[in-house]
Amino acid sequence: MGVVAIDGPSGSGKSTVARALAGRLGRAYLDTGAMYRAVAFAALRRGLDPDDGVLMAKLAVDAEIALDAEAVVVDGVDATIEIRGPEVTRAVSAVASNSEVRRELVRRQREWVSTHGGEAVVEGRDIGTVVFPDADLKVFFTARLDVRAGRRHREVVELDYEAVAADMARRDTVDTERRADPLAMAEGAVLVDTSDRSVEEIVDDLAARLSAG
Repeated sequence: MGVVAIDGPSGSGKSTVARALAGRLGRAYLDTGAMYRAVAFAALRRGLDPDDGVLMAKLAVDAEIALDAEAVVVDGVDATIEIRGPEVTRAVSAVASNSEVRRELVRRQREWVSTHGGEAVVEGRDIGTVVFPDADLKVFFTARLDVRAGRRHREVVELDYEAVAADMARRDTVDTERRADPLAMAEGAVLVDTSDRSVEEIVDDLAARLSAG
């Protein structure tokens, strides 16, 4: 299966590079984090408690989620903007820590890639370790916290920088310490520090690695 698996914490540049690399390679692009956010969005829209594990497990199966490189539609509603908002951001950690939710979304992620010809650039937090451990190329992105927080602050300027940095540090702890599929660098993955590198430079590097086999 022609998959490039890109993992890393929030703000490390996964989405930007993954999109650009998918365009360079002519492969489909999948943001798996958007799926977890979609479930959190569906929960809030239905008035459900994201901390209720049983309800979230059922919701992950029942919710209609359709996404591509441009849009995320949840239960027939365009949630592309809303899933990046503060309410969903606060709720998504509880959803993503649910092992039953993760099991269902991993199934969906594999199915999504299969329906897109088996070739895709997939980014998230457990792609190389869990979803596609046999990917053509596994990459783990990292960056200094100040750089990551600065990137996110520029995306959502109404959020306070210090609050963004604190939330990222909290999310890092949750992601790396959760019992279900924690954030970790996959065996055989290439470590890329994006702090001081351009998107084009990183894409060139990864494309060259793929070409070299």
